[in-house]
Amino acid sequence: MKAMENIICLVDGEHYLPVTKSAIETLDCIEHVDVRALVFIGGTEKLKTSSPEEYAKIMEKPVYFGEDPHKIPYNLIRKIIRKYDADVVMDLSDEPVLDYSKRFNIASIVLEEGAIYRGPDFEFQPLTEYEVLEKPSIKILGTGKRIGKTAVSAYAARLIHEKDYNPCVVAMGRGGPEEPEIVRGDKISITPEYLIEQAYKGVHAASDHWEDALMSRILTIGCRRCGGGMVGDVFITNAKRGAEIANEVDADFVIMEGSGAAIPPVKTDRHIVIVGANQPMINITKFFGPFRIKLADLIVLTMCEEPMATKKKIEDIEKFINEINPDAKVIPTIFRPKPLQDIEDKSVLFATTAPRSVMDTLVTYIEDKYNCNIVGTTNHLSNRPLLQKDIEKYIDEAEVMLTELKAAAVDVATKEALDAGLDVVYSDNIPIVVDESPEDLDKAIIEVVDAAIDDFYTKLTP
Repeated sequence: MKAMENIICLVDGEHYLPVTKSAIETLDCIEHVDVRALVFIGGTEKLKTSSPEEYAKIMEKPVYFGEDPHKIPYNLIRKIIRKYDADVVMDLSDEPVLDYSKRFNIASIVLEEGAIYRGPDFEFQPLTEYEVLEKPSIKILGTGKRIGKTAVSAYAARLIHEKDYNPCVVAMGRGGPEEPEIVRGDKISITPEYLIEQAYKGVHAASDHWEDALMSRILTIGCRRCGGGMVGDVFITNAKRGAEIANEVDADFVIMEGSGAAIPPVKTDRHIVIVGANQPMINITKFFGPFRIKLADLIVLTMCEEPMATKKKIEDIEKFINEINPDAKVIPTIFRPKPLQDIEDKSVLFATTAPRSVMDTLVTYIEDKYNCNIVGTTNHLSNRPLLQKDIEKYIDEAEVMLTELKAAAVDVATKEALDAGLDVVYSDNIPIVVDESPEDLDKAIIEVVDAAIDDFYTKLTP
């Protein structure tokens, strides 16, 4: 039998009261629906009464008005959801009271409260969160693609491992395996030749869990997903099964890693959110950017350098985050490559997913820090045809292929380099806190881990 839905409705003064009343009566006629209360969110054009008591008498329902009729009563909406334990917030309002931005603001509030936000032609559902983990855990998620989420995840995993928390990573990617796959980064030697063997077997050997295993040298569990909703849910994924496997392996702490802006559907104790300063500002401050930011216990702000982001933009992002989630620590960072093997005095072909606009900066950094000569570069790891052309252009001049482990790094970059007799060295991306920031990234990550452990064992206490 379908459960009864407790519904609160958002109504406005741009509709005649009899019309709104008719809509409420229509909802009340639907089986398994109980309209518990109305929240008046503004508008006066067709409103003949400003008395909550008179409005409620006409509607035959409790009606709640905000203090300022010219402002959307966001806090009141949250309060009424909690008061009536609402399952659904039904929006019966319209322009001009609500525009797109205001509706997304309401959607974020409704979803934070675990309810469904529904309108005549839309419905946003809360994130799917299976409560399956039997160990302390954090979730690392991003506000978009190509913002360094996997690099931060690998860095955090390595740090957590070095601090003896004995973690494992459950990574969810678009190239992940049909069945969750365990990679013992703590026990096997992940060489270029080994990764090529995996690729020949049909494995996407540059998937996130392989990158995590190589960079962090810990046990990882690879999962797949398809689709990414606006809030962060996915169409299909085996990440729930991956989390169940994490319960069984020799690990004491679980890191659930998102994919792009998609969020693993597994409940964790704490959250680290990666925000790219290179993203369009509107994607951070509007739509469901604020929803993701509000999930955070720690925010790592990446790409904090020109030309990807101006100092003013970085300051504006930090200010916005502090306004909507003042409890989260915000740490601005940049990325710099770190070869996993010695490349001193070598002629190097460098392959990356970094934008072309920062290539000169990266080349100078690698040459200065690792005393090598970059003879060619490509930022087309995620575009196989262009990557192939770039490799053909420079491969005769190079002794070493230095590549990130992403996208086509194995089946194209590694394969072509080995076939040409080059050495292959994989490159990590290290988040470095910008000079102006007083924050300690390592300390902040471990604080979140400790808080997650405290939360987990607090829940177990009767």
